[in-house]
Amino acid sequence: MSGGLLVAGTTSDAGKSVVTAGICRWLVRRGVKVAPFKAQNMSLNSFVTREGAEIGRAQAMQAQAARVEPTALMNPVLLKPGSDRSSQVVLMGRAVGEMSARGYHGGRQEQLLSTVVDCLEQLRSTYDAVICEGAGSPAEINLRRTDIVNMGIARAARFPVVVVGDIDRGGVFASFFGTTALLAAADQELIAGYLVNKFRGDVSLLEPGLDMLLGLTGRPTYGVLPFAHGLGIDEEDGLRVSLRGTVRESVVAPPHGEDILRVAVCAVPLMSNFTDVDALAAEPGVVVRFVDRPEELSDADLVIVPGTRGTVKALAWLRERGLADALLRRAAAGRPVLGICGGYQILGEHIEDEVESRAGRVDALGLLPVRVRFEREKTLARPVGEALGAPVEGYEIHHGVADVRGGEPFLTDGQGQRLDGCRSGAVWGTHWHGSLESDAFRRRFLTEIAQAAGRRFVPAPDTCFAALREEQLDLLGDLIEEHADTDALWRLIESGAPAGLPFIPPGAPGAPAAREAPRTTAPLEQPEPLEQPEPPQQPEPLETAATKEAL
Repeated sequence: MSGGLLVAGTTSDAGKSVVTAGICRWLVRRGVKVAPFKAQNMSLNSFVTREGAEIGRAQAMQAQAARVEPTALMNPVLLKPGSDRSSQVVLMGRAVGEMSARGYHGGRQEQLLSTVVDCLEQLRSTYDAVICEGAGSPAEINLRRTDIVNMGIARAARFPVVVVGDIDRGGVFASFFGTTALLAAADQELIAGYLVNKFRGDVSLLEPGLDMLLGLTGRPTYGVLPFAHGLGIDEEDGLRVSLRGTVRESVVAPPHGEDILRVAVCAVPLMSNFTDVDALAAEPGVVVRFVDRPEELSDADLVIVPGTRGTVKALAWLRERGLADALLRRAAAGRPVLGICGGYQILGEHIEDEVESRAGRVDALGLLPVRVRFEREKTLARPVGEALGAPVEGYEIHHGVADVRGGEPFLTDGQGQRLDGCRSGAVWGTHWHGSLESDAFRRRFLTEIAQAAGRRFVPAPDTCFAALREEQLDLLGDLIEEHADTDALWRLIESGAPAGLPFIPPGAPGAPAAREAPRTTAPLEQPEPLEQPEPPQQPEPLETAATKEAL
């Protein structure tokens, strides 16, 4: 077979990523060779594949759920916001320039359809099934003409669509009905049914509503997933920690030693890869929180300045908030600070940036003997090395090149030769994302932090972050297996949307009436492929702020 399914949502954060991962894990446990796919993602949480391509972290985790190696084919277009008005466009894993929302929707996005269709077809030729994730809502009627990630890709591939709704937010029945009724007849033909997410309580109380929804739309609900704590994969945006259950419920699992360890993460603007702290949060007795006021650093045993898509902007924000002075006081007192990627650059002496902010030379905090120069070409790598006598793996995504002029080596090649980062007193810095997921290194690092903080904290000797991820993905697969109609989902993946699904008026404004809508298995006509543009000096202006749904 070469089937597939598109998981759409009534809104952003309805649970599309989680459901997609859960379906992938359920299928691979059945022996199906499956791959995830998201044509266009908008996220500051990204990952580097083995071939050195940058994709969304959510798709990398979905690939892990499917037990396959992530590739650029699984997320051909990634948009990384740099402001409310523009984003960096990453095409097939490589940054090709900055673009405003108007410029993107003014023709560039339509040109990308051929690229994403080609990627999907390559996956379909290799895998038994492809589970696609949509973005935002398919009922963004102002953007339907240029859509390449929701109904645009569903119609191109003739994939059935299951719409996920978050009932915890309320209004899920209106959202299901309204989403369907705002689509053109040819799009509605592919809306096979619905999936309720985050339900609390007695399902029998919900069933009359599901029956009425079936009567109104002619489409069934394929499952009711309960609200479950401790679930989540790497998210696209927001300030939530992916292993939220481990973070929020760690009080029920006492620390391995006598004390807890408090970690404060500065919630800088355009924060990227905040998932770096997940591995810390997975440790019993480590409490992670995001902060934006200097007084919140006072009781922290470790302060982390995380990655950011706007290093100079984040530096200014730290100064405006008084956090920069608090970091300087911490360093002078010998209290631990860790900078990761953009945070590492902020802790250095100065930054020369003619690429990201175009601010020229900017004085940084001066806590590490490092000078940073931004290059137009982005560094993308999957390095391995050693730190504190333990093996370390990570990944690099940055324009800034660090010129280290002192300090102790941090990440080395095992022979003492510096690979990345440095240490000066209680201040550490590295460009490597994901390094704290290396269990032995994380334990040794936390031991040093506890000693510097005077805490009687001892890392648990058996915490395996990779195993925790696998357990989490298995729980997602269990949710699908136990609470969704998997036989019906399998029929959709194998055979497509049922014939004769009724049209729900009024349909999309200006769309043909239901009787005029063609039904065909032929893909959409593919436009000319996109020529990769040179990065413009300034992004095109935009009259209204771009949102996740708008891009």
